[in-house]
Amino acid sequence: MTVSAPLPHDAAALHVTGRARYVDDIPTPAGTLHLAFGLARIARGRITAMDLAPVCAAPGVVAVLAASDLARDADTSPSAHDEPLLSDGSVHFHGQPIFLVIATSHLLARRAARMAEVSYAEQTPILSIEEALAADARFEEGPRVYAKGDAAAAIAGAAHRVEGQIEIGGQEHFYLEGQAALALPQEDGDMVVHASTQHPSEVQHKVAHALGRPMHAVRVETRRMGGAFGGKESQANAPAIACAVAADILGRPCKMRYDRDDDMAITGKRHDFRITYRAGFDADGRISGVEFVQYTRCGWSQDLSLPVADRAMLHADNAYHLPAARIESHRLRTNTASATAFRGFGGPQGMLGIERVLDHIAHDLGADPLVIRQRNFYAANERGGPSAPRPSAPPEDISSKKKLQTTPYGQEVEDFILHKMTDALVTSSEYHARRAEVARWNAANPVLKKGIALTPVKFGISFTLTHLNQAGALVHVYQDGSVHLNHGGTEMGQGLFQKVAQVAAARFGLETGAIRITATDTAKVPNTSATAASSGSDLNGMAVKAACDAIRERMANFLAEYFQGTPGDVIFAGGQVRIGAHVLSFAEAAKLAYEHRISLSSTGFYKTPKLAWDRIKGAGRPFFYFAYGVAVTEVVIDRLTGENRILRADILHDAGASLNPALDIGQVEGGYVQGAGWLTTEELVWDKSGRLSTHAPSTYKIPAAGDRPDIFNVALWDAQNREDTIYRSKAVGEPPFMLGISAFLALSDAIAACGDGYPALDAPATAEQVFAALQRQENGV
Repeated sequence: MTVSAPLPHDAAALHVTGRARYVDDIPTPAGTLHLAFGLARIARGRITAMDLAPVCAAPGVVAVLAASDLARDADTSPSAHDEPLLSDGSVHFHGQPIFLVIATSHLLARRAARMAEVSYAEQTPILSIEEALAADARFEEGPRVYAKGDAAAAIAGAAHRVEGQIEIGGQEHFYLEGQAALALPQEDGDMVVHASTQHPSEVQHKVAHALGRPMHAVRVETRRMGGAFGGKESQANAPAIACAVAADILGRPCKMRYDRDDDMAITGKRHDFRITYRAGFDADGRISGVEFVQYTRCGWSQDLSLPVADRAMLHADNAYHLPAARIESHRLRTNTASATAFRGFGGPQGMLGIERVLDHIAHDLGADPLVIRQRNFYAANERGGPSAPRPSAPPEDISSKKKLQTTPYGQEVEDFILHKMTDALVTSSEYHARRAEVARWNAANPVLKKGIALTPVKFGISFTLTHLNQAGALVHVYQDGSVHLNHGGTEMGQGLFQKVAQVAAARFGLETGAIRITATDTAKVPNTSATAASSGSDLNGMAVKAACDAIRERMANFLAEYFQGTPGDVIFAGGQVRIGAHVLSFAEAAKLAYEHRISLSSTGFYKTPKLAWDRIKGAGRPFFYFAYGVAVTEVVIDRLTGENRILRADILHDAGASLNPALDIGQVEGGYVQGAGWLTTEELVWDKSGRLSTHAPSTYKIPAAGDRPDIFNVALWDAQNREDTIYRSKAVGEPPFMLGISAFLALSDAIAACGDGYPALDAPATAEQVFAALQRQENGV
């Protein structure tokens, strides 16, 4: 069976040989022009004078455009229509595009963009959370609050209490392929745009708006991206719009590719947070009430900050039942690049808050943090395990048999499987023996200290903007038996195309070699959602299944009539179609159906069921299901320098009945390393003027090959999704990212061995942060 087979990525050979074609590799027509933005050099103020004559006179420059040269409002925002392509005279962050250079080469455009003479009336920028609060600079009036029960009373009545604060840094996406777009003007004012985007339909919409044309006049195509991680969900709009506007004005193809420094200066990052907390608990560490205040630094425009902050609130419980909880969220406006979508979409920040609380409680009680976590888990509601068979029928509905525990936003937790998963990983990782060995090591070694931590993940799967939970597909079966399909999802290296091809192959009883998926194209599948929220396989897999099944049903009905049988007797398997004693190759069956005028083309559509969410009230069911995972990480730190290494990571992750275990394990490995990088090495630094200092690979430290654990054990939890997803699989894009939290808390555990107080480590736990925490720990501060 092609579904569940560990097949390689569909473009693996192209990737490793360098033949995979990205936007910058597309052969361009003669006369193609190249674009670069001129960028603001202050963080806040107004442009008082801008002399572009030196730019216009620079070699190779064909045109220079300022906001006043644009015929229409060219807005790049995915939400609030508050991000003009070019500054209207006001400057909101250092690196904001203020004019556009169009030249005969990429290099000449970049050189010319630096020749403008710009004068500013500079204002004091709002950069920090404190400054934003003092100025009441925010995106919603007052804080948003989600609540369950009376948290304050529960905390006041508890036998024990902890309180504290954690700073959580942002993160640069650092996709290998930078932002890129190519616009090709067509006859009658139409425009074709090749964009490196997770959201072709949004690019289509924004380009059409900027050109003043209907969406049917704009076609957007995306074959693949060289990574995205959320950074091309909305940030891809600007280069695509710029290329389309310039191509429309000049009647020539236009191309734009950000260099890495410009990319890091212009584009948004992961939202950084400050979370304060108070929690009440009993002598066994069971939480009775908890209060969180989440401060989110959003940047200068709204972008996707509201749903990101919402999702942080929705994951403030992670895997733990909170009888009473109050979660307060402040969405703050600052003069920095607008923070945007990033893998996890706010969920990681929310989870880290509650994981800090559990860690703090364990330290306060002198208990093993694992024990405290397990005592606070949601009630077991488990189905299957690693050795459980995969039944063809849906799992038995047990929701009616007992009252289910609910999240702080009121969703019943119907599928909690972390008890068994945690027990399995504790055994396979030898957690208890290793924890005892860490204690012995620390007692014997005064300089190098070790730490170990186990953390779980419960991550909600669905877009919280309910209408985005839909997908379409277009499938053609040709008379030679080959199959061509398109869907609304985009390929960014995660293997979506391979998984969907496996679904199509399984529906027709074919090998994946018979299936061809071509570029995502708004002219083939309209009104698509972004490939985000970990829903790419869920949504598009089901849409493709619907299209394939429609064609298969037509073929079965025809063949049953042709061979005087019944449709139920027609079997598609092994590249053949069988009905009674008649056996045809799939190609013969397709040709026969074609010759009898049976339609072999179909669209497919899917919308996620069971969703009902009111984000204002903070109540309902925003998620179709939860994906789970658990990780154990062991680290070592140097007390003299703060340097540290991850020694070992053991992971057990829930992918449901995996569509492709090889791809899913790769996603788990990459997600963990990226999550650990966010919390340990990836530090974003802005200077006092609001300029991003960590704007290049030389100053921003992503994890490299040498940073992966020397021992790295990853396995999938083999059990079906209780919900009716595509072949009972589960999403696996974002959930593994949060497994990296275990690395951060293992560092905290190592620091705790150097003194009596709670370390209160902030993120990212760079060597400097670790050393500072060690100094506080050793000095009892």
